[in-house]
Amino acid sequence: MSRTDDVTGPAGTAPPRRLPRPRADALRNRERLVTAAREMFVEFGCAVPYDEIARRAGLGNATLYRNFPERADLVREVVLSLTARIAGLAERAAAGVDAGETDPFEAVRGFAHGAADERVGALCPMLDAGFDHDHPDLVAERERLEEAVEALLGRARAAGRLRPDAGAADLFVGISQLTRPLPGTGCDAFAPFVHRHLGIFLDGLEAPARSGLPGAPATLEDLRRDDA
Repeated sequence: MSRTDDVTGPAGTAPPRRLPRPRADALRNRERLVTAAREMFVEFGCAVPYDEIARRAGLGNATLYRNFPERADLVREVVLSLTARIAGLAERAAAGVDAGETDPFEAVRGFAHGAADERVGALCPMLDAGFDHDHPDLVAERERLEEAVEALLGRARAAGRLRPDAGAADLFVGISQLTRPLPGTGCDAFAPFVHRHLGIFLDGLEAPARSGLPGAPATLEDLRRDDA
């Protein structure tokens, strides 16, 4: 038996147990469930019945409960998936700037519209008082997102393309508010206005600015302290 095949532990101890890797089909099913949940949370809120989520994913209830025994588990996974997707958008936008493929502010613009497509604002009501904001997985992914967006904005600011009195929190608040449907309107009815109004908002972030902004640029940490 080769050294790489040797799974015995130290003398007098049992060999370490190797946990089986999830099968590819199990991972695909999990992703289908998360995608279906994200879509239905946007459309109907996070109280949507479990069987409807399973039906949208094309899977049985047993598969849903096996992956996410509690609704809180599913909500956390949706938020984690969303945060990771948006962080990836910011990282790719910054990479395009570094490669000389994209103007720094156009990279910010592209990131903002991509984040809007994720319906960030429509999902914000999930983050209520009972949501565990400090779960280690969420903290790690949130830090990745914040670092990526700060880096992207830093490139635009250094190039003189982003107004100096605007910060990451300004961008996040704008995207969040502009992707949240108005009271009495559904997401489908509101969707045609999102990118139009986001374009107007982004024009206000571009340098040179036509006016000054009151107060100091808010950081993302400032927003979290206000929510505490």
